[in-house]
Amino acid sequence: MARKWWTLITVSIATFMLLLDVTIVNVALPEIERDLGASLTDLQWVVDSYVLALAALTLMAGSLADRLGRKLVFTVGLAAFTAASLFAGFATDALTLNLARGLQGIGGAAMFGTVLALIAQEFAPRERKTALGIWGASVGVGVAVGPLVGGVLVDSLGWEWIFFVNVPVGLLTIALALTKLREARDPSPGRLDWAGLVTFSSALFLLIFGVLRGNGEGWSSPEIVASLAGGAALLAAFAAIELRSRSPMLDLRLFRVPAFTGASIASFAVAASVFSMLLYIVLYLQNVLGLSPLEAGVRLLPITAMAFVFSPLAARLSERVPLRVLIGAGLAVAGVGLLVAGGLDADSEWTALLSGMLLMGAGIGLVNPTVSEAAIGVVPAAKAATGAAINNTFRQVGVAVGIAALGAVFQGRVESKLGDLLASGPPALQGQAGELAPAVSSGNAEAAIAAAPPETQTFLADAAREAFLSGLNGIFVIAGVTALVGGALSLVLIRARDLHLDAREENTTSPEPAAVEEQPALAA
Repeated sequence: MARKWWTLITVSIATFMLLLDVTIVNVALPEIERDLGASLTDLQWVVDSYVLALAALTLMAGSLADRLGRKLVFTVGLAAFTAASLFAGFATDALTLNLARGLQGIGGAAMFGTVLALIAQEFAPRERKTALGIWGASVGVGVAVGPLVGGVLVDSLGWEWIFFVNVPVGLLTIALALTKLREARDPSPGRLDWAGLVTFSSALFLLIFGVLRGNGEGWSSPEIVASLAGGAALLAAFAAIELRSRSPMLDLRLFRVPAFTGASIASFAVAASVFSMLLYIVLYLQNVLGLSPLEAGVRLLPITAMAFVFSPLAARLSERVPLRVLIGAGLAVAGVGLLVAGGLDADSEWTALLSGMLLMGAGIGLVNPTVSEAAIGVVPAAKAATGAAINNTFRQVGVAVGIAALGAVFQGRVESKLGDLLASGPPALQGQAGELAPAVSSGNAEAAIAAAPPETQTFLADAAREAFLSGLNGIFVIAGVTALVGGALSLVLIRARDLHLDAREENTTSPEPAAVEEQPALAA
């Protein structure tokens, strides 16, 4: 078998493992909550500690890959991810689990920063659409089987096995990477941008920390104000550093190209909307509707199945339909799906989500392979790893920001609604919204209800359900609008004249060194 196909198989298995891990974790969060005594903020950090590491380090991983070798960085990332998965499985408290998830994110960043570049270096431009379609299908499979695999593992073996399952898959992929991948690097790399890495990662951490803790500590508290202000200042410092650096981690000149800006916005929008909502949908299915992890996983299949069907279809359509149309339409479909899924009430069953989930899955399938193609289509072949890393960074930032921001709105609406309901309820419950809201927000209201006076438990149970649904419906609207706005901006910004997928040399295995500003694709 030709090396390019072995490369595609290897990176597809790695991507499958990463996406499998994401969807498995979502299904297992309620069990982790109960077993480790985790709060909603702890559950948000289970996801955000992973994606924060991805967001902060994917750019550096792309730069390292262009300098040290894409095969080397990819393989080291695989090893780190596999070891961290083992560590996560043995976690006995929320802090240890979140540290392990952060280590997983470090390994995942090394893979995310190199996957598309490894494909680009082996496949000529005219073959790349097919390769990206196959890779997109692996994304769909990983997402599709994740809820089912997660449900089976959690129900039969425990949540720890959602991490242990990564170990054999990781070892197999490491073996393939060592024996089948070809090493390649940028022939004229610059210096590593350590100042950019420190300011960018610190800014992201402070901003996400501030948003996640804002409801609990108070938005005007010194801790939250300092965190948000410090994050904003470091982000400004990062931009200044990158503009002055000769070898920036994030080349801001790329954003002079409307198509690259549009692709970055699209990646952020789909992550901040659909993918961020999965955490809250799972909490609703398991903790409000009372479904088991496996039953919840089955209910998520409409999203994953549609993503699996539409990913290869989008890759084929991209040969005849402009990328901006596919990306814009995909985000619009996903946005409509989120809006349709909202409007839940106390009598709703999971089928009330069905039509919305079908649309969300179709939208994801249309966006995933096409936005990746757009992102690498505007950068020089020698900078493919860096271009792909920037796009993947925006995706991970979207998940981190989306989960934190939606969670802040969700918690705020739950507490407000619960306060209104309890104010007209039994005297013993009045003024208790601030204490009860965290349990209701995390979907773990049963313990709080059981501890309440017996004569108030029925009222409290109804109030908790209504408050949870109020928060959930509110963030469905916000997520839907985010996707729609992202789709509109993508449609305007991603211009065909900025994309040079077919104009590149057919042989991209030995690209000529070229400065970024010399590339026609990067004209303003």
